[in-house]
Amino acid sequence: MTALLDAMAGAGDRLVAASGGRIAFDPRRALSRADDLDLGEPGPWSPNRHCRLVACRDGWIAVSLAREEDRELIPAWTGAGFDEDPWDAVIASAATRDAAEMAAAAVELHMPAAVVGEARAPGAPSLQPGGRGGGEVIDLSALWAGPYCGALLAEAGHDVIKVESPDRPDPTPLHTPRLDARLNGGKRRRQMAFGGDELLDMIAAARVLITSARPHALARLGLNEARLFAINPRLLWIAITAHGWHGENAMRVGFGDDCAAAGGLLIWEGSEPRFIGDALADPLTGVTAATLALEALEAGECGLLDVALAPTAATFADALR
Repeated sequence: MTALLDAMAGAGDRLVAASGGRIAFDPRRALSRADDLDLGEPGPWSPNRHCRLVACRDGWIAVSLAREEDRELIPAWTGAGFDEDPWDAVIASAATRDAAEMAAAAVELHMPAAVVGEARAPGAPSLQPGGRGGGEVIDLSALWAGPYCGALLAEAGHDVIKVESPDRPDPTPLHTPRLDARLNGGKRRRQMAFGGDELLDMIAAARVLITSARPHALARLGLNEARLFAINPRLLWIAITAHGWHGENAMRVGFGDDCAAAGGLLIWEGSEPRFIGDALADPLTGVTAATLALEALEAGECGLLDVALAPTAATFADALR
């Protein structure tokens, strides 16, 4: 963990510089949500006990079962009976299958699973000039990574509005209220339908948009690249996903722990991987996205900034080697 804190401190130095010194950054606090959760020690299980590293015939996968809908899919994924313990079923099935095949079958069911070490660090972002001028930051994201990006932009002096759908509000205030205060306390909060004209009008006048949903889910609400850049050509869209905005990875579901494992952000005890922290891909991605956004704003750039959890974890894993 010491090496990761050093890497996070380095990332924090870049963030603070990009903010013009406005952000006060504490790497240890940035990586923690222990004020709200009763966390265990990392090991084969993530500290929150929702994600587990599971051995396959030829390697390892990480599986998150925080959602009831994922636990309900275990029989379809593993062939187990409906009365079997979900984790017992996953472990037994994985022992007879290759890691890539096991993970691919989970991905087809839209379950959060990944092969350990499968992700690679991303290249430099591809943005365009033409983004001069002010405007608000519209934060449509939920949970940790996207809201943390928005919190850092707010701390850097930007006017951030957190917009929530009344149909699907961010669960963070309910489950981790102190984290919510840290992530969203510096923002204005509004509720409105994501597919309505009022939100489109806000985006048309905004400088920055933050999302954390998959592209097809946003497209169903009329929030797609063609439409949004047509109404606001100078928009900087920070698109935070699990595995990436484009291609097959755009359909994948993932959370902070399984994405950290996908990026190889683990330690090894002999031949077995172990977690080193809680949902690490989330805060690492929040810091990375905010830094890239502040640098793009300073350079007067616009376009879609693709920042994904698993590739970001791979970047930090590379820094630890």
